[in-house]
Amino acid sequence: MLYNLKDIIRLVDKEDRGIAAFNVFGYEDSQAVIEAAESIGRPVIIMANKDAVNHMGVELIGEIMLHVGAQAKVPVDVHLDHATDMEVIERAIRSGYTSVMFDGSQLPFDENVERTRHVVEMAHAMDISVEAEIGAVGYSDPDIRFNARFTEPQEAKRFAQLTGVDALAVAVGTVHRMEMQKAELQFDRLQEIAKQVDIPLVIHGSTGVADEDLAKLVRFGARKINIGTALRMEFGQTLRRQFADDPKEFDRIKLFGPCMEAVKDKAVQKMELL
Repeated sequence: MLYNLKDIIRLVDKEDRGIAAFNVFGYEDSQAVIEAAESIGRPVIIMANKDAVNHMGVELIGEIMLHVGAQAKVPVDVHLDHATDMEVIERAIRSGYTSVMFDGSQLPFDENVERTRHVVEMAHAMDISVEAEIGAVGYSDPDIRFNARFTEPQEAKRFAQLTGVDALAVAVGTVHRMEMQKAELQFDRLQEIAKQVDIPLVIHGSTGVADEDLAKLVRFGARKINIGTALRMEFGQTLRRQFADDPKEFDRIKLFGPCMEAVKDKAVQKMELL
C-alpha cells in the first residue's frame, strides 16, 4: 500500500521509532526490500537515486517501485532521492512518486530556499511529500567533487520555516558510500537541530553508521534513515559467490535468487535496529 513520506513517518512517530529508506536499482532489490518489510510488519521507503535514474530513467524505475509498493501488505513510500534537476523532479511527480527530494545543498542558502519552495508548491498540489537538505553530507568516493559541511541548527530552523518541506536531511557526521561502519557522529548537533526544527529529520549515508548508533540516531531526533551501499554490497558480493561456486551457471533467475535473499536479510537486520 502506498503512502507519502509525511504520512508514513507519522506511523513511526506514534511508536517513537525510525523508518528505513533503501536505495534500490530494479525489480530484484525492490521486491527483496518489500518482502523484508512484510516479514516483520514494518513500513518502509524505497528510493531511486541518481545512478538508478540515469541507468533506467525516472519513469521506469518509478513504475517498478510503484508496482511492488502498491502490492505490498505494509505501508510503502516511493521516493526520488537526491534530485537536483527540476525536469527530473517534475517527471517523477507526474509518474506518481509519493515523495521527492530536492537536493540544493550545494547552492547558496537563498537559492536553495527558492528552488525548494518551487518543488514544494508543485509536489504538495499532488499530495506528494518533499524532502530537502541543509548542510551537506559528503561522499567517500574521491571521484565525486562535493563540498561537505555540517548542518547549523539555526540555519536548519530558518530553512524549514521558509520552505515548508515535510522532512529535512541534515549533516551530522555520516558520509555517503562509506563501506565500513566508522562514521563519527555528532549526536549533540543532531539533538539541537531536533529541538529547533519541528519536522522529521533525515540521515543520509547510514551504511557507515555502527549498528548500535542507528537506534541512537532515532533517540536523538532522526526519523528517516537512508541506507544504500549496504544492500548494494550484499547483492554484489552474493552474485560474485554464485559465479565462483558455479562458473557455468547462466540463468539470471537462479543467479539472482540468492542475491534477493541476501538483500532481504540485510534489510530486515537494518529495520529491526530502528
